[in-house]
Parts: sequence; structure tokens; C-alpha cells
Amino acid sequence: MRKKIILSIFSVVALFANMPVSVACDVCGCGVGSYYLGILPDFNKRFVGLRYQQNRLQTHLGPNGIRTPNSTNETYRTMELWGAWSFGERWRAMAIIPYSFNERTIGNNSLETGKKNGLGDIVVMGHYKLLDDVRTTGTNKLLMQSLWVGAGIKTPTGEYDTSEQSSAEMGAPNNFQLGTASTDFMINAAYDIRLMDAGLNVNATYKINTENKHDYRYANKLTINALAYYKFNIKNKVRISPNAGVLYETQPKDVLYNRFDVTQSGGHSTMGIAGVEINVGAISIGGNFQTPINQNLADGRIKAENRFMTHVSFSF
Repeated sequence: MRKKIILSIFSVVALFANMPVSVACDVCGCGVGSYYLGILPDFNKRFVGLRYQQNRLQTHLGPNGIRTPNSTNETYRTMELWGAWSFGERWRAMAIIPYSFNERTIGNNSLETGKKNGLGDIVVMGHYKLLDDVRTTGTNKLLMQSLWVGAGIKTPTGEYDTSEQSSAEMGAPNNFQLGTASTDFMINAAYDIRLMDAGLNVNATYKINTENKHDYRYANKLTINALAYYKFNIKNKVRISPNAGVLYETQPKDVLYNRFDVTQSGGHSTMGIAGVEINVGAISIGGNFQTPINQNLADGRIKAENRFMTHVSFSF
């Protein structure tokens, strides 16, 4: 049994880790499509809710990550309407509709800012439960594990600013966008194993980006996160689940005109995560805080800062 569990975990991670990563700064968690899922709210049939995320970046850094008069502070705030609907015991559909509030400050002059507010790129995903196993161990403890696999599409509903692309052609990052102007695809796997009240959730997503009509292609992106959690049940009315883990993101460089790499793009980062999920009847609330552990973004010219996310969801 133990060998089967270990092999199941590694098979999920290996499925994505062994995929070719080829030709946005998505890896920084910016406004053009970092779709973090994490632990979903507890629900039987369907849920709908609001989720808020905030990510900060430093860009246009000098060699070795040194700030210059041209360095910028960028803040990406996103409010998402999201929900999921189960069909029978094995099928699930999910949708995410983001609305973003982007802000950029150049140097230390707070008056010299740029702002972009608007609808982002809408995502629709479908999942199938490949594994659903519940059994009692030799010590009379309940062991549960599940494996969901799925795929999705990201539609080009967010506005794309071609002036940012023009700057990218001159060596700047092409982060400050509401959308990518491209139709992109995602494949996802989520494995969960729980022994009584202690569990582990592993989630992997590979995002396949296509070239947009402006000849810009954001690089494909691999995201893997693992969260350990424990469920406290208070009088069978309130469930509190603190969780902690890591999030890893990686992607190569963006590509212009199908042949030129964008200098300030690509890289990898590892974030530490700590959060909590609370369920009271049909209402779920939760959130987490993410802090960089290790990163090398755009060859050190971009630096990711702390992130946080919170949500409230209603199951029905």
C-alpha cells in the first residue's frame, strides 16, 4: 500500500516535469495568467465564490538585481469570480473570471505611475476523477486518496497593450498587461491523500501558450505546489484546516516573431506557503501567504515579492 501511494504522488509530478518546456511573465505571478488553484473549498455538488489575489514585482533591475532610477514597483491585484460544478461522481467543470487592477511606479517618484483596470482572460476547465479510494488501514485508521486530471482553455478576453510589447522589443518585460491576446491551453492533475485528519495535496498545471496576433508568444509555464494540511472538526459544525507547503514555477523565455527571445522574461521561483481554510456549513473562507524562498527571474532583472490570496465561497 505504501509503495502504491508513493508511486501515485511521483507519477503526478513526473507527468508534468517530463513535458518539453518550449517557447507571461507568468512565472512571476503577474496579471497575465498565474492561475493558482491550491486546495479547493469543500463542496459536494457545486460552489461559487470570490477570490482576491495580490502579487508584487520589482522590474527593470540592473545587473545582479540592483535597483536603478528606471527600476519599477508593480502591483497586480485581481478579483476573481470562480466556481465549480460536479456532474455525477467523476466529472467536474470549473470557471474563473478575473478582473484586474494593475499599478506601476517608476523609480522613487510615486507620481509617475501607470494603472490598468479591466477584465482579464477567462478560464474554463474540466476535470475527471481518475482515482477515488477509501479504505481502512491495519490500525483501523481511515485512508482516503483521490486523483483528478483535467484540461482547460484560457480565452483572450483581457485587453492587450501593444505599447508594452514595443517596449519588450527594446529589452523590457512584457508583464504589465490585462491579457495575453492569445488562446492558451492548460492540463492539470491534483492528487490528495489523507490519513484520518492529516493530508497532503499535490497540484500540477502545465500551461501551453500560443502566439498572439501581434507575433508575441508568452512562454509555456509549469506550476507545481504541494500542501500539507490538518483538519480540525469543532462540534461537527466548524472545520478548520491550516496548511503549509511550497509552490514552484518555471518557464523559458518569451518569443517574438517566432525567433527572438525576450530578454527580460523566463526563469523560475520557489515560494513558501502558509494558509488556512475554514468551513461553516455551506460557507468556506480561506487564504494564504506566499513568500519567495528562491528565484531567478529574467536573469535576475525581475524580483518577485510576497503574495497573498483570500476567498469566500458558497456551496449549494
